[in-house]
Amino acid sequence: MINPFTRLSWRWLHWFWRLPLLLLVLIILLLLLWRVVPVTFSAFMLQQQVAAWLDPEHSPGVNQVWVDWEDISPQLMLAVIASEDQRFPLHAGIDHKATLNAIQAALAGDSSGGGSTITQQVAKNLFLWSGRSYVRKGMEWGLALLIERLWDKRRILEVYLNIAQFSTRDYGVGAASRSLLHTTPDRLTRQQAALLAAALPAPSRYDVAKPSRYVRKSQTRILRQMQLLGGLAYLDFLSLEK
Repeated sequence: MINPFTRLSWRWLHWFWRLPLLLLVLIILLLLLWRVVPVTFSAFMLQQQVAAWLDPEHSPGVNQVWVDWEDISPQLMLAVIASEDQRFPLHAGIDHKATLNAIQAALAGDSSGGGSTITQQVAKNLFLWSGRSYVRKGMEWGLALLIERLWDKRRILEVYLNIAQFSTRDYGVGAASRSLLHTTPDRLTRQQAALLAAALPAPSRYDVAKPSRYVRKSQTRILRQMQLLGGLAYLDFLSLEK
């Protein structure tokens, strides 16, 4: 007679190997849907909103408003590329050179910051969690490659600008431009765009509304990089995709 616990274990194992496949299918379906449907939430936003529900006094709720591509200032598009991922038009989701440099720095005991492309940040924000681990980084790489296969660069950048965190509670350019700079996304100037981009590495510490000396230095650096890239003409590769 077969032990019922043994039967239950085999049944559990029978389904367990299928879970990653089912999860992959779900992610692919979401990405296909998000090719045309506005992305109004992410894993990062969900984590923060749950924390706000549980502890509203210490955790601010999420403020996010979707903005279509045509209503976003090209200056901000250029600023985030100049600041976060200057090889964005060239790579397929992972900047191998930057990643190798980050790995070598980590092995040497130095800061391993950098190396994450805009596509990787989209993958992380949409599906993963904050913090650092090799498991999360490996999942981030795989998701970034998948996103690059299913979306074009223009959609990747559009989603990034709508889910990136710009302050303790403001996600996306729609909320950030109105709340922090009292303007609309389509009216962002070159200086304002660089200021928003300067907050991206640490939005909970870098205040756009009251920028510190360090944030102003980052803004100046980003403005210089925008000029070195050739200005708005650098974005011509995006217009070729539609």
